[in-house]
Amino acid sequence: MTENTSTPSDEAAQNAALQKAVIVGVQPHQDGRVVDEAVRYARLLGAPLVVAHVDVTRFVTYEDPDGYVHSAPIDINFDAGAAEFEAVQAAVAPALDASGITWTARQLVGDPALAIKQLAHKLDAQLIVIGTRKRGIGESIREFFTGSVAARLAHRQHRSILVVPLGDLVPDSQKEIWPEAAE
Repeated sequence: MTENTSTPSDEAAQNAALQKAVIVGVQPHQDGRVVDEAVRYARLLGAPLVVAHVDVTRFVTYEDPDGYVHSAPIDINFDAGAAEFEAVQAAVAPALDASGITWTARQLVGDPALAIKQLAHKLDAQLIVIGTRKRGIGESIREFFTGSVAARLAHRQHRSILVVPLGDLVPDSQKEIWPEAAE
């Protein structure tokens, strides 16, 4: 595994080594099926894997011409995103280290769809893998305001996206996918 980048020149060198990667978006406590599918496709494509976590508590303030992103916290509790990134790395490391594929983790900031899109562009990624959102009123409200990350990625860039279904499947007899959102 390569460590998270710390300087613009380190990031440029890593980006060169990660060309044509498979990118997987990961959140803390996410079902392992998403990473498993990403590993499967990275093997099939003979590509490195980039585990991307997006810190939505920070936003991009400006980007240097060489692509280095500067960010600022939305909230005073700016350690939350760092803790989530560490949790993501700790959760995926055992499986990925055992998989034998080349992988690294990246902490992105801001809007998840736009951050993943930008990373995919920098790496000329072959595939983006993400999971479906969890069912629940909180997630329904978030998606109402921000939209589906998968849908926004599908309409804002040209790469293939693999959306891995998570959670309990909705039976065909159930009219509404998120019944609590329809109330």
